[in-house]
Amino acid sequence: MAICRLLQFCCVFLGGCLLATIVQIIFFSPISPNTLYIPPASSVAAFPANKKLQSVIKLGEGFLENPEDVSVDGNGVLYTATRDGWLKRLHRNGSCENWKRVGGDTLLGIATAKDGGIFVCDTEKGLLKVTDEGVSVLASHVDGAKIRFADDVIEASDGNLYFSVASTKFGLHEWYLDLLEAKPNGQLLKYDPSTKQTSVVLDNLFFANGVALSKDEDFLVVCETWKFRCLKYWLKGEKVGETEIFVENLPSGPDNINLAGDGSFWIALLKIISERWAFVHGSKAAKHVVASFPKLIELVNGVKGNAMVANVAPDGSIIRWFDDPNGAVMSFVTNALEFEDHLYLGSLNSNFIGRLPLK
Repeated sequence: MAICRLLQFCCVFLGGCLLATIVQIIFFSPISPNTLYIPPASSVAAFPANKKLQSVIKLGEGFLENPEDVSVDGNGVLYTATRDGWLKRLHRNGSCENWKRVGGDTLLGIATAKDGGIFVCDTEKGLLKVTDEGVSVLASHVDGAKIRFADDVIEASDGNLYFSVASTKFGLHEWYLDLLEAKPNGQLLKYDPSTKQTSVVLDNLFFANGVALSKDEDFLVVCETWKFRCLKYWLKGEKVGETEIFVENLPSGPDNINLAGDGSFWIALLKIISERWAFVHGSKAAKHVVASFPKLIELVNGVKGNAMVANVAPDGSIIRWFDDPNGAVMSFVTNALEFEDHLYLGSLNSNFIGRLPLK
């Protein structure tokens, strides 16, 4: 009898635990997911591995903690923002220095200001400007709501700043929840320095990421990471105010984008889907389970498995690409900047900036 009661108790206890887990997953899940469209395998097959990124020269190795973005000023000085809250400079002579400390681990996209200083996207504070004199917040709210995930920024010749908000729902450290949810939580914003006003240019974007202006500034490109595509937003001409697809069905999710001297663009591509766990993105139930157990997110997340960048022509056609197919030297590359016949690569999984000769 005692054994029967014990077995009965164990069954009730395990049943209760299972029920509690199901209730937790269904009713207290942090996401309200949609299924995610994943480009066909042919999109990946069109980009055979070439291992070019395994030949990078490592700049500032050991001094830089996950330098997500790279910018350059008129004197050829490189700038980057690192996870220890510093904006750091790399000089032509190879020396590195801590330039300005902003604090926190939430500094992402940066851009060199035409009048000096650096624009910085801080996912906690919003859009900042950093100069020798200090740090100022340019935009922290839009339409009365806090900007919670400022991602990348570019300055136009008229002084207006265009910057992306990756997600209005999730923060930097919850970015993979935004992927699992697969809903258009992102925005493209515009900051007008003459009025100090911030406005919404585009809404309902799927993780708005890198932004770049065309060579003639007649259009702007914004990357939608979860859609494996980039959009073109017209700033001038007959199509002003209209949006169209710039490039789609990319082999990985586009991160930051930068204009090259010839008018083409360099796009960093993230392996956001792990092949082994790709089925998760087609099942809402599986997404709820993964979102409820952070350790599972580490398995599903594929960004540290490789590195890839693509050079895209002004018409959206892909010219060339470089990769590290197994992440042997570089992985989770988030930025590719062309300067003086070299490509400078930022990453959220390295302690250096990669430099790759283009000639």
